[in-house]
Amino acid sequence: MNAEGLLASAAINLGLALVALSLFSLLKKQPGNAPVYLARRMAAGGGGGGLPLGHGRLTPSFRWIRAALRLSEDDVLRRHGLDALVVVRLFKFGIKCFAVCSIVGLFILAPTNYSCEGLQDTKRSNSMELFTVSNVARGSNRLWVHFACLCFISFYVVYLLHKEYKEMSSRRIAHLKYHRKRPDQFTILVRGIPLCPDHGTYGCYADHFFSKHYRTYQSYHIVHDIGNIEALQKLASSLEDKIKRKRETRRCNFWKWIWFKLTLEAIDTRKLEEKLKNVHHSIRLLQCENMLKRKELPVAFVSFKSQLDAAQAAEMQQHVNPLSLVTTYAPEPPDALWTNLAIPFCRIAIYKLGVFIAAFLLIVFFTIPVTAVQGIVQFEKIKIWFPPARAVELIPGLNSVVTGYLPSMILNGFIYLIPFAMLGMASFEGCIAKSQKEIKACNMVFYFLLGNVFFLSILSGSLLHQIGESFTHPKDIPSRLARAVSAQSDFFITYILTDGMSGFSLEVLQFGLLTWHFFKAHSIGHSEQPYLYGFPYYRVVPIVSLAVLIGLVYAVVAPLLLPILVIYFLLGYAVYINQMEDVYEITYDTCGQYWPNIHRYIFLSVTLMQITMLGLFGLKSKPGASFATVPLLVSTILFNEYCKVRFLPTFLRRPVQVAKENDDLNEAEGMREGDLDHAISAYKPPWMRPTNFSPDCSSVQPLIRSV
Repeated sequence: MNAEGLLASAAINLGLALVALSLFSLLKKQPGNAPVYLARRMAAGGGGGGLPLGHGRLTPSFRWIRAALRLSEDDVLRRHGLDALVVVRLFKFGIKCFAVCSIVGLFILAPTNYSCEGLQDTKRSNSMELFTVSNVARGSNRLWVHFACLCFISFYVVYLLHKEYKEMSSRRIAHLKYHRKRPDQFTILVRGIPLCPDHGTYGCYADHFFSKHYRTYQSYHIVHDIGNIEALQKLASSLEDKIKRKRETRRCNFWKWIWFKLTLEAIDTRKLEEKLKNVHHSIRLLQCENMLKRKELPVAFVSFKSQLDAAQAAEMQQHVNPLSLVTTYAPEPPDALWTNLAIPFCRIAIYKLGVFIAAFLLIVFFTIPVTAVQGIVQFEKIKIWFPPARAVELIPGLNSVVTGYLPSMILNGFIYLIPFAMLGMASFEGCIAKSQKEIKACNMVFYFLLGNVFFLSILSGSLLHQIGESFTHPKDIPSRLARAVSAQSDFFITYILTDGMSGFSLEVLQFGLLTWHFFKAHSIGHSEQPYLYGFPYYRVVPIVSLAVLIGLVYAVVAPLLLPILVIYFLLGYAVYINQMEDVYEITYDTCGQYWPNIHRYIFLSVTLMQITMLGLFGLKSKPGASFATVPLLVSTILFNEYCKVRFLPTFLRRPVQVAKENDDLNEAEGMREGDLDHAISAYKPPWMRPTNFSPDCSSVQPLIRSV
């Protein structure tokens, strides 16, 4: 890729970002778009508000960016929880890290690289190479400047990691204390419950065991095999919606009337009501006590009056058989995945194997678009191998667009689909909570991007550049990695530009949802129902972490990338603050359990940077710098081991000290009996709620007690 291609990519992405952000500021001011841009506020009962957008409904404004940057962390924590604050701190980490690295890169590394004469006798197709380490001559003493900058950046990132981990640990403890009356603080999940030898039920055994061994044991709620109740409830909801829409055909616009005529004309309202009545009757039959007793599972939510006992019960082995009475912390009631609670332990291992195979096949499939993208990047080689491709040069400027913007756009398009695919795979692993499923998907997405986007991009580019070379010597991995990383710096600059400028701008614009809302409003009529979705941690965290990895690996190699990353994190910070405030719903709060994963991603980024530079110093015939990098790498690994001992346990468990302090505070404040009862009643699954059918009435009928 030449300098013209890089400039073309920057111009296209900047122009697209300005257009998208301007459209967003205009469209958000229109009341009809509130279900798209103010979904969270509408669901919470406040249709207006949001970050300020300036005056005039037809005047673009960027005041919302300034307001988002001014929002305090305490406000984010109070409104959205600690998990949302983790995302905010990730963006702030990127800003702090790359702002300082940019100063080092622009004022030390870039001038050092540019003033060298390492490539004076080499024909260069890319003038940007003048600012990279590739321009430094072999054996030059100026490489010690790069080593000094490597040490500074490594120690600075380690300092930030330690500071953030310590801060997030303190905030997690404070968050647990603040939410000490939450039901999951008093409740544990018990699996593998044996049958009671006297009564032949699981619930009876759980009640006898915990009442005998724990003085503060309160109650239990047995989990049942829901069968097809959820499907019946969805069918009932669909039928109710059809009946409601059928009654609205007389008072709608022309296009909506045509839509209803095409879709609902053949449906008789009386038949729908009769079918709905039968569905509700089937649901009540499945909810009756006699049926539920036959559907009991060896799984129960057990609640205590003391958080101390709940914490100890969740951590300790309860039964002499470790596969019986397996306890863990209960997820929040809205976070629980009820269908997965019915999966036996033996099947979970099979499901995990199936997910692994599916992920491997996806990795193999994804090599095709990545290799194709790198083929476009190496367009000069393609013109030699395939002469008809030279026709692109006949149109002025097209060659720059093809090599500069097109590869990163194609790659980002494929990457957009990966988080949804990984989330679907994680759904089959038997996770007991949505948060666990999304954390699992988050890890899968990051390591997928690390392998298929980072490593495969640099290796496929290197293979196309050095076709025919042998890769059979494992000891040369650092030098090969360094050579490949150095050759792909321009591509990753365009990737960051596209993912940041275009990606974040399209995220805040919500183009797909806005298009669907437009067609829906002009076909079946305008709806005030907000398009409310949960915050996509599984998509945001790994993609932003990949940007951190790319930035750190190229911090010393290609310092011109660093200022672009500062803009990337500033724009991403403003965009996702806006999305948290107005668009996405925070459906759960794990008290910061995403941060250990983020810490691991950044630690891996630092080690890759050091391994790359170790190989690069070897390629540049500077063995002294290579040997000096080894202690730096060892120190980073030891720091990570220290963090595993010092901070990680706080995120995996709930300290007994905190549980005891919470109990003392609850006792001093006079914990009400209703709060304790809520701890177990909150874990009644949605399908156990009463149901009714009445065309003109919303009264609730009681559950059938027996059949």
